[in-house]
Amino acid sequence: MIRVPKLRRLYEAAVKDRTPDKFFDEFDDALRTKQIRLDEFSIRQLFEHFIPDGREIVDSWSPRHGGNGAINLPLLEESGAVTAGAFSRISGQLIYSAILDSFQSEQFAFSSLVRTIPTQFSGEKLAGITRLGDEAEVVGEGRPYPQAGVSEDYIETPATTKRGLIVSLSKEAVFFDRTNVVTQRCREVGEFLGLNKEKRVIDCVIDENSTAHRYKWKGTTYATYQPSTPWVNVTATNALVDWTDVDNAEQTMANLVDPYTGEPILVLPRHLVVTRQLLYTARRVVNATEIHVSTPGFATSGNPTETIASNPVQGYQIVSSVLLAARMATDTNWFIGDLSRAFAYMENWPLTVIQAPSNSEVEFTHDIVMRWKASERGACATLEPRAMHKSTA
Repeated sequence: MIRVPKLRRLYEAAVKDRTPDKFFDEFDDALRTKQIRLDEFSIRQLFEHFIPDGREIVDSWSPRHGGNGAINLPLLEESGAVTAGAFSRISGQLIYSAILDSFQSEQFAFSSLVRTIPTQFSGEKLAGITRLGDEAEVVGEGRPYPQAGVSEDYIETPATTKRGLIVSLSKEAVFFDRTNVVTQRCREVGEFLGLNKEKRVIDCVIDENSTAHRYKWKGTTYATYQPSTPWVNVTATNALVDWTDVDNAEQTMANLVDPYTGEPILVLPRHLVVTRQLLYTARRVVNATEIHVSTPGFATSGNPTETIASNPVQGYQIVSSVLLAARMATDTNWFIGDLSRAFAYMENWPLTVIQAPSNSEVEFTHDIVMRWKASERGACATLEPRAMHKSTA
């Protein structure tokens, strides 16, 4: 008996209408929309229900019943209703959903904010054209107009890397899975794959622990944050305390110019990146409804003037992670900028989960009933470091 009402209704409808394909589509949709939760049922429950004589097979694995397990488990084709072959497809969708759910966890804040660029290459050259700049001149009567031109501009992205692992479902895992242990372990697979990506994205944002992600402009590699040349996007001795520190950082960004035209670069900072230790300070700075400014700002014998105004720090999204301080080895640095403009994840393929065919050698020698391989390939790249700013205490 299937104890999950939604799954039971889908199954009974498929048996009645003999529409297995519809069952799989609706089951997959129910997992994605959280109508069916992964913690509502176990692999053993599904095995016992969808494999013919599934309960007897599981019982045969027990030492109390001989324990030889010498029962072939063919994956039969569906013939209208949902039969044995359904277990392979259902368990595959279940494991994929468990891994993907944790891979895309909301706690991985940076991975979701950095834009993803699909690519077919392991490292590529992104070509561009320089801007014209202000080349307009006075043209005398009867004189020719001056010529203005553009030149080549390009950046190079790092080589992509493949990461992943294999999840194996053993006979014992099915037999002892009465409390959703299998899906919990698969969630850990997704969690650690997601954690690996999140760390790489954070390292790209803070420009530490690696140089593979760095800005490679016209054949030369540059650190993202420069205190002097060829651009300045670092403000030292600027600990985050109040709105004036954000103003200091924005003023540094306002001095950034286009390397070809010399004109100011228009960057609207959208993200305030802070460690967990600065999270509540950042919230106070951003969410304050008003500020009080006293002139001259210290006790005098005269009459200081106090001005009350609305908070000038507007439009920032606070981005924080408990991983940030450890990756920087400090908890006082903070950043402003536009993460989606400055960085990108060059993706060959997203997280994919592939199921191995049945009746393999490892099934016979190791009692591995099913196997899944989870993998993703990509690399984080810095596309425009001038869209970010770093402040140090």
